[in-house]
This record gives sequence, C-alpha cells and structure tokens, in this order.
Amino acid sequence: MISSTGVRRGLPWFARPDARLWTCAPAPAGVRDFHLSLPEYAPTPLIELPSLAGELGVGRVFVKDESLRLGLPAFKALGASWAIHRVVSDRAPCAGVRLVTATDGNHGRAVARMARTWGHRAHVFVPDGVHESAVAAIHAEGALIERVRGSYDEAVRQAARAAEEPDAVLVQDMAWAGYEEIPGWIVEGYSTLFAEIDAQLSDAGSSGLVVVPAGVGSLAQAAVTHYRSLPESGPAPAVLTVEPGTAACVLASLTAGEPVEVETGTTTMAGLNCGTVSSLAWPYLRDGLDAAVAVTDAACAAAVRTLRPLGVPCGPCGAASLAGARAALTGPGCAERRAALAAGPHTVVVLLSTEGAAANPHVV
Repeated sequence: MISSTGVRRGLPWFARPDARLWTCAPAPAGVRDFHLSLPEYAPTPLIELPSLAGELGVGRVFVKDESLRLGLPAFKALGASWAIHRVVSDRAPCAGVRLVTATDGNHGRAVARMARTWGHRAHVFVPDGVHESAVAAIHAEGALIERVRGSYDEAVRQAARAAEEPDAVLVQDMAWAGYEEIPGWIVEGYSTLFAEIDAQLSDAGSSGLVVVPAGVGSLAQAAVTHYRSLPESGPAPAVLTVEPGTAACVLASLTAGEPVEVETGTTTMAGLNCGTVSSLAWPYLRDGLDAAVAVTDAACAAAVRTLRPLGVPCGPCGAASLAGARAALTGPGCAERRAALAAGPHTVVVLLSTEGAAANPHVV
C-alpha cells in the first residue's frame, strides 16, 4: 500500500503493514568467521546520539559508523571480500584472475583492494558523475579504469560484456536473471555488519527500526534477511530504506508491485544513484521490507551537517539514513508513517551510515 497521507503531502513513501510476518533463511554462519580471519577486521563503531532520539521522538538512536571498514571508507569491503574469496575458492588454482565490476565508487574500490591484496587484477567500469577523487582512489589500488559515458546501469552492462572473456569474472553487487550467485555472495558478506549490531546492542535491547540507504537494494536485502530470520524472541524490527528522489528504483518498484527501471538524475548521494533493483534483492524487498522513502539532496546535506559535529564522519550516502528517518518519523502525516513502522517513544532506532566523508567528497 501507499500511505495516502504521504501522497497527499507530497512525501515519496511506501509501506507494507505485514512485512514483519514474512520469514526467510539466514545468511551462512561461516561469513563472520571468514571476516574474523582477516588481519584488518574489527567491528565498526555503534554510536549513540541522544539528541537525535529527542528529535525523532523515540527511545534511543544509534548510528552504525562504516567510515573505516577493512581499511576502506565504506561497508562495501564486507561483501567484496567474501564474494572474491568464494570466487577464487571455487576456481581451479590459477594466477591472474581479472575481477571486473562497475561502480559508483565504493564497491569498485573494495573489489580493487581485495584483488590487489590477493594477487589478482581489477578492471573497474565507472559511469558519469563519479567524483574524480573517487576514481583516483580506485586507480591507486592498481585497478584498470574504464570510463563509461552514461549511467551506472550502462556501466554494469559494459562490465558484464567485458567479463565474458576467459580470464575474467564479474564481481557485481547487482543481480539479474542468469547472474545471481556472485551478487548473492556479496549480500552474504554484508551479514557481518548486522551480526555486529546485535552484539553491540546487547545492553540496549534489540533494535526496533533499522534505516538502510538503498541503491540496487543489496544492503537492504541483507538487512531483511537478517531481521526476518531471527529466532522468534520478540517483535521483529522494522526495516526502512532511503533513496535519492532522483533515483528511487526501490520505491518505484514497490509502488508498481514489480521491478521497474527509473531514469536517474544527478545527486550528491552518488553511491545510491541506481535505476534498477537487483533481481536477487527484489523478492526480499517486496515481501519483507516495511517501508521505503525518498529524500532530497538538501535533506541529505542537512543530515550531514547534523552528524559530523556529533562524531559521525559520514558522506551523503551515509547521512541518507538520518534524512530518511526524519522524513518518516517527523513532519505532516507522521502519525500514519510512525504507525506503519511501529515507532514509539521507547523504540531503539539504528541508522546505517554506510560511508565516511572521504568516500564521497561532494561539498554539502
């Protein structure tokens, strides 16, 4: 359903009231053990911000700060490391595997870093709109950079064609019919982030609302998988996705009841500038996601200005979670949206700050 209040007030909003009743199988248990074996692994901080709890009218607010994950300024290394580990483990012993991917920045750098670390080559396709410093960071990891005149979706298409060569493997976090195994491994890799949150919240009780920035939907799929596969020890958390209004493919697909491709525009939230939902993520989002909201660059900039002085060194994509929480929990018509998310004065809210300021240098 679409909230009639949200439509009337102009807020891009979707809610599914029975999403918390849906269940699925959990991620494999071995993923976190793999990450624990990596020399640079450490849990990222979970920072409590009481001032935001007051603003949002909830019990407690925590921010999961992914500004330094496995030596990189975003959460993407969790998925890339596990997927590349699986790719290499499943292939006959050989040298010189070429790992091909398309990126808006963070995923490509993570693939390039893991390729360099484990003695492979990286070939990264970069669409229009990615900041030069992000491209330079990928190149500094030793990757071959291929510029693409067009959108992220076009970069994915070109990367897929390049990966058809015998020495190449496509390591993409977006799935489509016929290409789902490796994106599935990437999603599994993200499960470590949510296992960390559970452990870090042990003294605060379980989360009641988790807010996730969404591009193609892979991180949101990991969130839904985690929270819809927990033992029945209490009410399941609500999961809310946040997207730029100029690239709200998850929201558009949920509204249509089927995956739809949207034409993307320009946004400071470059890592979320995606026009197509991952085919692997879609069933999880369709059935297990509580709500989706789209936000403006201005709202995201305001969230950055709030979070950075509070000790969260976020970029625009990371701040999108706060912008989304503000849109959903405050303002005209918020009573209906809060009810859809079961958000009250005692709710524990977790905002995922998916990238650090260094990952996206847009001035906001």
